[in-house]
Formats: sequence, structure tokens, C-alpha cells
Amino acid sequence: MSPRMFQGKSDAPEFPQHLDWLNTDRPLTMQELRGRIVMLDFWTYC
Repeated sequence: MSPRMFQGKSDAPEFPQHLDWLNTDRPLTMQELRGRIVMLDFWTYC
């Protein structure tokens, strides 16, 4: 697949302001992450 296939589809929303961040000393923004590969790890306490 060509990376151009996904360009211009829609922008990801900014992170909510009230999130608790792990493994970073400050909240990140979508602008800082633009052009990078980002892995999100979701888990639940059940």
C-alpha cells in the first residue's frame, strides 16, 4: 500500500487535557507526533 493512500483522509483529534500520562514528563500533542509511528497500549482493570 502506498502511504499516499491515507493522506488527507482526516486528522486525529487532540488528546483530552485531563489524561494521566505514563513514561513521559509532559503531555504530548498531535503536532509533536506527526509523521511518527505511535503505538498505543490499552488495558482494563477487570
